[in-house]
Formats: sequence, structure tokens, C-alpha cells
Amino acid sequence: MEIFNNHKKLFTTATVLFLLLTVVIAIVPAFDNQMNNGPLPDAQPLSENARKGRDLYISNGCVACHSQQVRNVHMDKVWGNRPSIAADYALSTRVDTWRNTATLMGTERTGPDLTDVGNRQPSLDWHLLHLYNPRLVVKESIMPAYPWLFTHKEVLEEGDIAVNVPLAMRKGNQRVVATQEALYLVAYLQELKQAPLPEATTTPSFLYKPEEKSGGTAVKTDDGLLDGQVLYAANCQSCHQASGEGLAGAFPPLKNSKIVLSNDLKLYVDIIMNGYDSRPEYSAMPAVGHNMGWTEKEVTAIINYERNSWGNKAPKVSEEEVKEVMEYLKTQMK
Repeated sequence: MEIFNNHKKLFTTATVLFLLLTVVIAIVPAFDNQMNNGPLPDAQPLSENARKGRDLYISNGCVACHSQQVRNVHMDKVWGNRPSIAADYALSTRVDTWRNTATLMGTERTGPDLTDVGNRQPSLDWHLLHLYNPRLVVKESIMPAYPWLFTHKEVLEEGDIAVNVPLAMRKGNQRVVATQEALYLVAYLQELKQAPLPEATTTPSFLYKPEEKSGGTAVKTDDGLLDGQVLYAANCQSCHQASGEGLAGAFPPLKNSKIVLSNDLKLYVDIIMNGYDSRPEYSAMPAVGHNMGWTEKEVTAIINYERNSWGNKAPKVSEEEVKEVMEYLKTQMK
């Protein structure tokens, strides 16, 4: 062919084809995506501190172990109220002029998904302690510690935020103090919240739900009720510990707790369902029950497990009692 004997025609043709393909494959779809896709109405853009925290999240390699994508399979339901959709990522922007948008969706899930971690775990104390030494809050954690995000001081200065590290883990009388970088990173994690879909939008469903078996499921006891121990381990243990003893100065113990052993079921259920949303004095307690969509079945299982574990001895409650309290609390929240 003549074109291969004329380098000007060859290079010109190759250049034109390259530009044409770039327009068709990259530029046009990008404009179409911007024109037809946008963030959800209630999606909140990151604050300035959270944006700086996002950069630290990327630079410290958190994207290698944590995903931010709730897949449409039932096993991912624990990470969010619904599967992720394209609109969830509409606010993702370039890292800077020279670097493209980071793959915050992640490529593997060595650690838990962080899509809705701002709702699941909003506590500043928990996140700081977890970054300083993950094993202090989750004994089996394989996450590396990030001690360079903290300093040690014998005397706290105004504005310092001390981490509630157990005395045995401190260096003498020195207190562990969070640096500004640690606070930026936690600010980012606290703002990772799954935005609700508009009321008229059909919520995508989770696929491959486990089938009920005649012998019961893994989260049910022999009497057919939900297993409170399994629910506790999945949703409460990271703060209150497997021993129920909590962490001194950070998370209150459930062992011999006046609230756990009290007959005031309204207070108990309110804390589980609504956390600090309705009781600001429990600033480290997320609205676990509300966020997870728990019914009286899950709440009853949790309460009965906590009331009869770690040496606690208190009468069990029925689902009817808990349901009545939950309905009462709903009327009070309106």
C-alpha cells in the first residue's frame, strides 16, 4: 500500500485515528457522564479537613486493604443499607492537577469496607485509638499501627487531643497525643456516610440471600431465636471488647453495668437503637440499631446476651417488651 511508503501519510493517518478514538472512547463518554450523572440530593461534599484526610488516606496506602463499594450481594449488607451506585462516586475528584482520581473503591477487602463507617463508627476516640494500635480495640486485627501520626507529651497543651491508651501501653508518664494529620484522617473516616436515595427511587436489592435451613441458621440458637453472641461480636465487640470490660476512659464496660442490669428498658433500647443521636452524653456510641435496620428480634437477642454474660445475671426480656419500647421511642423521636 502506498501509505506505508509515505511516512507523512502514515504518521498523519495514525495521528488522526488516535485523536478520533480519544474523542469517541474517552472525551465524549466523560462529558456524557458529567451531563447525566450527579451526586444524590442528600450527599454532602467533604469538608476541608476531610479532604486533607482523604489525601492522607491515599498516601498511607489505606486503599490497598479497604474498599468503599457495597456490592449487590447479601454478604455486603453489613457494610451499608443498600448496594453502591454510580451517584455515590460523583463527588470524587482528582487528587491534584497532576494526579487522577484515586481508586477509593478499592481492589480488595483485607479490612472491612468503609463506605458507611462514619455511621457505623463515628467515635473520635475509637478511631484515634485504632490508628495508634489496632490491637487495642480489635484483638485479632492484622491492620498495621500508625504511630507516626501521634506524639508523646508529659504535659498536655491547650488544644491537645489525648488518646485513651491504657497505662500499661504508655511510655512512663507520657500521654499519647494525636497530631493534626491523625485528626484529618479521622475527619475523613467520620464523613464516609452512605447518602440515602430519594424517596421515589427504588432501592437496589441485595442478591444471593442465604436460604433458611430446617436446622436453623448460623445466627440462630437451638430455640430458633437470633444468637445474641454472634450479633454482639459483629457489632459491639470492637468497642466493648469480648470480655465486656470495655476500654478505660474510652468505652464503658457492660460487665456489671447499671444500664445493662437496670429494669429501665427504655434507656437501654434507646442507646442501642439511637446512640448519641438522642442521648448526646453517649458521644462515642453510634446508632447501631438504627443504622443496621434492627427489629425487636436483634435488639432482644443483644440485650439478653449482655444481661447474662461476663457474670451479669438479669432477667431476660421478651420480643414483645422490646417491640413495645421501640414503638414508644419512635413516637418520641418525631
